[in-house]
Parts: sequence; structure tokens; C-alpha cells
Amino acid sequence: MKITVIIHVIAALLLSPLLLGMVIRVKAFFAGRKGKPLLQVYYDLAKLLQKGAVYSSTTTWIFKASPLVIVLVGIIGVMVVPLGQTPGLLAFPGDMILLVYLFGLSRFITVLAALDTGSPFEGMGASREVQFSLLAEPALLLGLCALSALGGEMSMNTMVTSLQAGTRPVLAGAIFIVLLAENSRIPFDDPTTHLELTMIHEVMILDHSGPDLALIEYGAALKFWAYASLTASLIVPQGIEGEWTSLVAGLMALMVVAAAVGIIESIMARLRLTRVPQLLVGATILSLISLILIIR
Repeated sequence: MKITVIIHVIAALLLSPLLLGMVIRVKAFFAGRKGKPLLQVYYDLAKLLQKGAVYSSTTTWIFKASPLVIVLVGIIGVMVVPLGQTPGLLAFPGDMILLVYLFGLSRFITVLAALDTGSPFEGMGASREVQFSLLAEPALLLGLCALSALGGEMSMNTMVTSLQAGTRPVLAGAIFIVLLAENSRIPFDDPTTHLELTMIHEVMILDHSGPDLALIEYGAALKFWAYASLTASLIVPQGIEGEWTSLVAGLMALMVVAAAVGIIESIMARLRLTRVPQLLVGATILSLISLILIIR
């Protein structure tokens, strides 16, 4: 096993909150503000870990177990996804299906925990999350299937390295849209809003506090790293020699993806809730058409 594979996993575990910090800094730059420190996400996680967790009398073990499941899913996710030419630690044929269902499990346990509280606001957010995930997951899975059919590979690592240069930007753009949807970013959702009537993901974790909330936020950072790594693997230039050079190029591509997310959130507004399904259905149809054309 290459040492760079292990370093990639360690970097993901340690630096995933830094990507979210870069998004915040880019948004502050476009707004003309000084903004929060680059390490603000680490400060927030440390502050939450020092507090105590509060549990409602209506919640069960599902509510307490959900943060652990979310973190474990995030850790496995970053082990599966490659970074440029650096393969994933758990890469194997068909790992793209595992990635989709891993984060589907994370969403499922989050919805269960939200419903477990008995809160009408969290139930509303869970309903929206399920509705939008019903449209986002087919777009991602069909897109990965098209990617597999185009490259003739079943593993995400060999899949992205075998693509022709002309097809990489188009597929990177498609995966980037899925990244925004799956990570509750603008224009699909606003991770900074606190208005219950418009929240989707954030409203489902309102009753979590202390270390539980820290685990959920850290799991979200790992999920962002996983999707960003998949996008970055499609924009890393081909022909890079040397495993260390490839790893550095992948990390730089990760920064580009994080900066792109910050730019999108700075120049666009959130879509109306009625428009989100239309965009996701359109992405699913495009992925399906791409798959059909490639198979033919």
C-alpha cells in the first residue's frame, strides 16, 4: 500500500473542517468583510466538545446514536473516494455504489433522529430532506454509472483516471452540482440560515447539542471532503508523474473546489423550494440520457 494513500486519509480526517473554513473566507472576501478566522470551524468544534449534551424526554437511543453513525459514514466515505491519481484506501470494483448508499444511510439516520424528537419543525425539515434526496440520489448514481460506462471501469479510482480529457470538465460540473445538493449548499440550501420555515438540513439537527452536534458537524465536513475529492479527481490534469506530486495536485484541486463553492454562494441566491425539485429532476434526466447514449 502506498504511503500517499494513508496520508490522504489522515489529511481528510484532520483538514476536512479547513475546507469549510476556506468556503467561509471566500464568502467574506466577496462580501468585502474581514470574516471569521480560517480555523473558525475547529474553534467551534472544540467549543461544542466542552459543553454538555441535552436530551429531550421524548427521544430514544436513535437520537443518541445518530451522531456516531454520521461520523462513521463520513470516515468510510473519505476512505473510499480517490483524490486525483491517489487511490482510495478501501477502493474496490463497485465502490461507487457503496458511496451512494453510505451517505444514504447517513441521511436516513438523520431523518430518524429528527422524527424521534417529536418536533414539528424537524419533521418538516425531514420531509423536505427525503423529498429532495429522492431526486438527488438517482442523479448521482446514474452519473456515476455513466462515468463507469464511459471509462469502462467499476472502481472510482480507475474510473476517473481512464477518462479522456474532453469529457472530464463536463462530468466534473455534473458532480459539482451534486456536491452542492448533497451538502446542503446554495442554491439548494443555506447552511447558515436559522429561519425554520426555509431550513432543510439544519432544522433536523436543532435539538442536538454539545458533543453530539460537534460529531454531526464533523461528519458533514467529512462528507464535503468526500464529494469535493471526487470532483477534484476530475479536474486534476492527466499525465502527472510521481505519487507525491499527484497527491499535492489533488490537494490543490480540493482548494479550488472549496473556493468554487464559496464563489457560488457569494454570487447566487438560494432557489425557492419549488424550484429545487425541478433542478434535481433535470440533473437526473441528463444523467439518464448520458448513460443511454454511452451504452448505445
